[in-house]
Amino acid sequence: MKDSKLLSSFNNGALQLRNHVVMAPMTRSRALGNIPNDIMAKYYAMRASAGLIITEGTSPSKNGLGYPNIPGAYSDEQVAGWKKVTAAVHANGGKIFLQIMHVGRVAHELNLPEGGEILAPSAVQAAGEMFTFEGPKPHSVPRAMSKADIEQTQIEFLETAKKAISAGFDGVEIHAANGYLPNQFLNPSTNIREDEYGGNIENRCRFAIELSQKISEAIGADKTGIRISPYGVFNDMALYEQIPQTFDYLVAELNKLELAYLHLSGVSDKIPEGYLEALGEKYNGTVIFNGGYGYKIPDAETLVASSNRYLVSVGFPFIANPDLIERIRTGAEYNEADQSKLYTPGEEGYLDYPMLQLSS
Repeated sequence: MKDSKLLSSFNNGALQLRNHVVMAPMTRSRALGNIPNDIMAKYYAMRASAGLIITEGTSPSKNGLGYPNIPGAYSDEQVAGWKKVTAAVHANGGKIFLQIMHVGRVAHELNLPEGGEILAPSAVQAAGEMFTFEGPKPHSVPRAMSKADIEQTQIEFLETAKKAISAGFDGVEIHAANGYLPNQFLNPSTNIREDEYGGNIENRCRFAIELSQKISEAIGADKTGIRISPYGVFNDMALYEQIPQTFDYLVAELNKLELAYLHLSGVSDKIPEGYLEALGEKYNGTVIFNGGYGYKIPDAETLVASSNRYLVSVGFPFIANPDLIERIRTGAEYNEADQSKLYTPGEEGYLDYPMLQLSS
């Protein structure tokens, strides 16, 4: 592609990237025992041609491990595993942020290690089922978090952010989207608290804002991003009347922090046309737009060409196309992902997708 803005370098504040394409976070369930390993290092290193990689959701504590074989970043052994990943990505010239994900109520006891507990803003059970090693099981009723639980959970996020930097990550992303814990605080269907963390818009946004403040103060605002999902219904998140006002307020408060970026998730067919773009315009810094399974290339080109602050994140196409950037550049066809092996342990369906054979 000649004169491609999408494939050109991105320079906006702290983010200096080789192109405008971000690899979106995607759970792959290869972290046996919740510990990052050698095949994960290879997987991410193969995709280092992305402008920025955002890792799969990574738990800040035992309580956040809702899915089988997802990684954590709270123990020394987990941090050692992540050091292999960041070293491999950096050796290939890439940049990588760790996504910190606490699943909150979207969990099951069978997926938690000893000592883990299902916590949420309120004791509101999620509809549907969670996959466990014993098969799909209904979600459990979470315990409503006390003030002490909230404080402790924020400490866990903060300590994980610090550990991420010590492990060599270029920054972290707070996962406040897709029905996970910070998103559960934002939504009045999952947050029926009557204290300063529930009720009105300001109170429901408090948890996410405090997390952003504390982490950015500890590791640097230029190393802190956040992902949100207005109108997202994933993980049994209900739509509510005050969505526009809630996210207008949240974005206005995040503007004060001058974070590395705001990541807007578009994984929903409920989003009014043009809403995400309008919300992105209200953010003063870098905005990453996520188009679910991926923007069509012409649409992505148009979007990043509309502002020097905009990036596009792509998820699913990166699974089967580690050399996605080169395929975009050359117009080559994409490999198709084997959906039966998205979450299976081992290298098959993870490291074995063919890459283009480039002539010298």
